[in-house]
Amino acid sequence: MKKIVALFSGEGTNLANLIEKIHLKHGALICAITNNPKAGGIAKARAAHIPVEILDHHDYESREAYDAALVKLIGEYNPDLVVLCGFMRILTPVFTSNVRSINLHPSLLPAFKGSHAIERSFESDEKICGVSVHWVTDELDGGEIILQKSFTKNPKDTLEEFSAKIREIEHEILPLSVIKVLSEVGL
Repeated sequence: MKKIVALFSGEGTNLANLIEKIHLKHGALICAITNNPKAGGIAKARAAHIPVEILDHHDYESREAYDAALVKLIGEYNPDLVVLCGFMRILTPVFTSNVRSINLHPSLLPAFKGSHAIERSFESDEKICGVSVHWVTDELDGGEIILQKSFTKNPKDTLEEFSAKIREIEHEILPLSVIKVLSEVGL
């Protein structure tokens, strides 16, 4: 199996999903990196005996300085792929031109790029919504799509019900995307 570094910022639900569906079967996650020292995902990674690196973005004077430190740290692990699973940072070309990475985004791109995509998708007039996994490029949520999955929005759903559908699809297509990408380079 190829080596994966995961980047996350929050509770780590998608990280936990990768641990369950990829790591426990293949031992692929060699490190989890967070920008948030209080991220819930830290405990999830440590429980699976995955090394955790905390690189707090508040310790850097600019996005570029943070991204340079992040690129250096990732390089120490020499992964085949970096997976952004809830990493809440807008990345600069310092990162995007040096790291081969994919990102999970909770909308059918190109719709609802950037933050608050779930809420904006829920509040929109769109009838079909979903989730995308794409290559990370200099353009925010603009890289080539690897996988997408959609569903028909139920106008009676609450935001919580809608969000639960998004999370369910995220947990399905992120591991499939990782396997797809790594199998293309020889899993």
